[in-house]
Amino acid sequence: MTGTASLPGSSPGAPLRVALVGYGLAGSVFHAPLISATEGLALDTVVTANPERREQAAAEFASVRLATATDELWDRADELDLVVVASPNKTHVPIATAALEAGLAVVVDKPVAGTAAEARELAALADERGLFLSVFQNRRWDNDFLTLRRLLAEGELGEIRRFESRFERWRPQTKGGWRESGDPAEIGGLLYDLGSHVVDQALVLFGPVTQVYAESDTRRPGAEADDDTFIALTHANGVRTHLYASAVTPQLGPRLRVLGSEAGYVKYGLDPQEAALREGDRPAPGAPWGVEPEHLWGRVGSGESPLTGGGRPVRTLAGDYPAYYSAVAAALRGTGENPVTAYEAAAALDVLEAARRSAREGVAVKLS
Repeated sequence: MTGTASLPGSSPGAPLRVALVGYGLAGSVFHAPLISATEGLALDTVVTANPERREQAAAEFASVRLATATDELWDRADELDLVVVASPNKTHVPIATAALEAGLAVVVDKPVAGTAAEARELAALADERGLFLSVFQNRRWDNDFLTLRRLLAEGELGEIRRFESRFERWRPQTKGGWRESGDPAEIGGLLYDLGSHVVDQALVLFGPVTQVYAESDTRRPGAEADDDTFIALTHANGVRTHLYASAVTPQLGPRLRVLGSEAGYVKYGLDPQEAALREGDRPAPGAPWGVEPEHLWGRVGSGESPLTGGGRPVRTLAGDYPAYYSAVAAALRGTGENPVTAYEAAAALDVLEAARRSAREGVAVKLS
C-alpha cells in the first residue's frame, strides 16, 4: 500500500503510538531515537527479552513500556498504531506478518525478507488488509546520496555512464553474532546487509536492472558469511553500476564516484548521522543535523584528480534520516506517500538473489 492506512486505535491529533521490536544496534541506535524525534509519533513500547537492553531502553525513554515477546503487542493491538520490526533478519517476515494480521501498520528494517517472493507476499498481505507497510532504507537520506540526486536533477554531470558506490570498512577481526553467521536461515553477510543499501540506491537513481554479475568472498579467519563483495549491474537505460561492500578494506576508496559525459563527481567519507546517533546525539527541531565539514565535500570536474584539487568543491547537502519517519507519520495520517514500499524492496531483493547466484556459479545473471 502506498498511501494511507487505517488507524482504528488512534485519536485525531494524538501522536501515533509506536511499538519497536528489537533493541540491538538497529533498534537502539537508529529507530528509537528517530521515532522519538518525529513530531506526531510516540515511542510507546519496546520489545526485547534481553535484560540489559530492557534496562537501557528504560533509562533512555522513561515513559516507555517494556515487553518481552511480540505476543504481548497483539493482545493490545487496539492501543497501538505502528509496529517497527528491528529484530534479527530471520524474524522480519514472521513478525511483520503477525503485526499485519493484528491490523497494525508496519515498518520493517532492511532486508525486509530473505527472498523477493517473501517480500511480495508480505506486500500483498498489507494490500489485502488495507494496511501501511514500509521498509527502512535510511541510506536514501545520506548526505552524499541527496547531493548526487541534486546534481543529477540539475544535469551537472551530463549523461551518466558509470556509477560506483562503496561501503567499505577495515574490520579484520570477526565479531560473531547472527550478522556473521554462515547459517542461511539467519540471512547474514554483507551482501544482504550493506548490499541492501547500495543496491537500493542504484535502483532509485538509475532504475531497473537487466544483468547482474557478482563476486562474493569470505576473507577473514574464522568468518562464516561473506565479508567482501562486488556487484556489477547493467541498468535498462545503459548505466553501468559497480558496487562494493567490504569489511576487509585497509585503504578506503571513494564513497561515490559517478562518471558522466560532461563531468564526474567524487565523494569520500561516510555520512555523519550514524556516528552521531551512536555517540548519543539526537536530531532536534531547528538544530543542525547531518551537516558535514567543508573539507569532506565532494568535487565535480573533468580530467583531474579530486585528491590533487581538481574540479570544484560541491557543498554536501545535510543528511536527513529524520525525513523517513516524518514521511511515515504523514502517510499514516493520509497526507503523504509511503517513503519506501515493500515492492521497491522486493525489486532490490531480485538483484541481491541474482548476485548471490552469480557469485556462486561464476556467471552473469539476466533479469527480465
